[in-house]
Amino acid sequence: MWIEVKQAKTLAIAEMWKECFEGEGIPARIIPVVGLPIGQEIADYSIMVPKDKEHVIKDILRKL
Repeated sequence: MWIEVKQAKTLAIAEMWKECFEGEGIPARIIPVVGLPIGQEIADYSIMVPKDKEHVIKDILRKL
């Protein structure tokens, strides 16, 4: 099961968070919030990670 850990206002920012989490070894997905096809630059995106990695993400975000 995947959970939302962050939201971003643009695709570029969402991709930045995805790369940050994946750089720490945590798989991540980007999903448009309003159901638009992925690739729309100006749209809200959810950054999702597996539920069992939520505690690791909280530690990463706390350090930033």
